[in-house]
Amino acid sequence: MAQGSVSKKKSCDTCYKKCGKGRVPEEILNELDSAMEKLEASPHMSLLKKYLTRDVFEELRDLQTPLGATLWDCIRSGVINLDSNIGVYAADAQCYTVFDLLFDKVIEDYHLGFKKISRQPPCDWGNIRNIGNVDPTSTYVVSTRVRCGRSLDGYPFNPKLTEAQYKEMEAKVSTVLRDLKGDHKGTYYPLTGMAKDVQQQLIDDHFLFKEGDRFLEAANANRFWPTGRGIFYNTSKTFLVWVNEEDHLRIISMQNGGDLCAVYGRLVEGVRKLEKKLTFSRHSSLGYLTFCPTNLGTTIRASVLIKLPKLSADKARMESVASNYNLQVRGSSGEHSDAKGGLYDISNKRRIGLTEYEAVKEMHDGVIELINIEKSMK
Repeated sequence: MAQGSVSKKKSCDTCYKKCGKGRVPEEILNELDSAMEKLEASPHMSLLKKYLTRDVFEELRDLQTPLGATLWDCIRSGVINLDSNIGVYAADAQCYTVFDLLFDKVIEDYHLGFKKISRQPPCDWGNIRNIGNVDPTSTYVVSTRVRCGRSLDGYPFNPKLTEAQYKEMEAKVSTVLRDLKGDHKGTYYPLTGMAKDVQQQLIDDHFLFKEGDRFLEAANANRFWPTGRGIFYNTSKTFLVWVNEEDHLRIISMQNGGDLCAVYGRLVEGVRKLEKKLTFSRHSSLGYLTFCPTNLGTTIRASVLIKLPKLSADKARMESVASNYNLQVRGSSGEHSDAKGGLYDISNKRRIGLTEYEAVKEMHDGVIELINIEKSMK
């Protein structure tokens, strides 16, 4: 959609051609009007509230994507959960284009200046051999994990998927997964029919996702649960794929210790194998597209669970080093959790505007620096 000095009429004409302005049902328009009033009255300041101004709202209110996603589909989670930090989800890939007046600002804010004119570089996994073991003595790093998200081209995201599409996607993806060979060879387990004790054990072992996230529920991302959802993992449980959790695919490589080279290499090889059989949704400037705008571009999150008992007593210093390497420091159970026993989850913060290799290398270098500081402290 045109912005800036382009007239409103021209902007709307352009949108009509690509999304069918004027076809939004009256009941959805009423929901939107009520939502905007609720948002304006809220004391909370999510990125949704910050950037969905009245002018932007009026520009986007009557628009929908070719697959029928409306502004309400994108903002309902942030309106229902006013305490959201972000508050916006893309109901399908076209939402990033049709509702760009909102999404572009959210993306620029969250991703530290990635502007509309910015471009995600082509996929580049780099020279894996330059990524080493961040803790060869296994003194500090408990486990290492690298994951990425992927969306199947031609399908909407969770809020607009039909029950038939969930089943179709699961059948397509599980067939590809079952054909994997070598280190990636494994078994696909659908959630439908899975015994509750087996499901809970997989969740407790941090292998499986779970239902009940209020933000995803409010975004209509849990419809038809557990239809079309499942988990694949290889024999050694070091390569996993979540099917239709938050994104169509969450591809995960993990193992105990600090051998980031092995973990990253396994992920890269796995993604390449999947790309031979599946077509993923990618935007010319935003990179790989996913349900949440916080997870675009490379979609890479490389992390370690690490023990830093001395640095944990000097949290300001730890945060300063992490900031220098664009790292995110979280508690041992992830976001909004405490660091039990001096255990931290440390990962790359930047996922867009740099290559896959650069994202992982930032985490690699930053963790090595944190370990060196921990060693030097008395």
